[in-house]
Amino acid sequence: MDKRYFSDKVVEWYHTRKRNLPWRDTQDPYKIWLSEIILQQTRVAQGLPYYLRFIEKFPTVQALAAASEQEVLRLWQGLGYYTRARNLHKCAKEVVARFQGAFPDNFQTLKTLPGIGDYTAAAIASFAFRESVAVVDGNVFRVLARIFGIDTEINSPEGKKVFATLANELISTKNPDQHNQAIMEFGALYCTPGKPDCDTCTFATTCFAAKNELQDMLPVKTKAKAARPRYFYYYVIRKGKSMLMKKRDQKDIWHGLYDFYVVEKVKPANPVKLMAQDPLLKKFNQDDATISKKYKHVLSHQIIHATFITLADQRSQAAGADGLKYYSSQKISDLPKPVLISRFLEDYQLL
Repeated sequence: MDKRYFSDKVVEWYHTRKRNLPWRDTQDPYKIWLSEIILQQTRVAQGLPYYLRFIEKFPTVQALAAASEQEVLRLWQGLGYYTRARNLHKCAKEVVARFQGAFPDNFQTLKTLPGIGDYTAAAIASFAFRESVAVVDGNVFRVLARIFGIDTEINSPEGKKVFATLANELISTKNPDQHNQAIMEFGALYCTPGKPDCDTCTFATTCFAAKNELQDMLPVKTKAKAARPRYFYYYVIRKGKSMLMKKRDQKDIWHGLYDFYVVEKVKPANPVKLMAQDPLLKKFNQDDATISKKYKHVLSHQIIHATFITLADQRSQAAGADGLKYYSSQKISDLPKPVLISRFLEDYQLL
């Protein structure tokens, strides 16, 4: 296929089918950057409300940089992959400190900022500054693999090079912003992972996958490792209407968020018997323990199986241990928490 033909056709399709999204009608690099970080590994329908809330609370990169990490994490709560939120905050601070609040106007310099890799740098550079550099995300991999018949694994080092090279050969030098938006939108709406709309596709007569009935085979991707199960036994220690919580500061999931005292096991265990083996929990009467239903929380490479055990602290025997502090219901409502913790609190009407 002629490369100019591809760009012209996908941009033509975009102008008639694109969704009306708030970050598309702007060249403000702050808003473009914010939308791209939020939409990483997040569907548009889920990310849009977060984008609008962030813009309302932090209308400028200076406002975001001046916020506390806790404020940022609380607003991010529910989106997952919290490293994105921490890097978002770090990046805002760096843009203010290094560039006086103005985002760099080129791909290479943008990549030096926290949390900005090739894809995000290309998106900002092309959308805000019209630099001719291609975005390559899951949608782009899929579109190019099918239309051009590329069977190199997309998550291999070789595959990343092959697709990046082709994407940059295809991009329009005249309208790189529209080209990048168009190919991503085409993959999101038309050339979808399951049941692509091949019958009415603008590339129906030239697409390699459509002509050879290989839509289900392309793109090729190495299978990910099976998710690792983890068993969390959360002990919800209460004193009146306050609950004992701590900030997760270890190098693990949910860094910077607040949860309860937890005992982790590699296999299912008896939560009451665990109390007798724990230096803090053995102070409590096992007969007073109230055990919740079981919760399952799926992450990208882990599956958390959680049980919550509620205990009453009548002798103030738990505060101070392992960084634990008592927080009122109102304070807990304001703290950034994993979705799993919020689900439990809502289910048992503890806030």
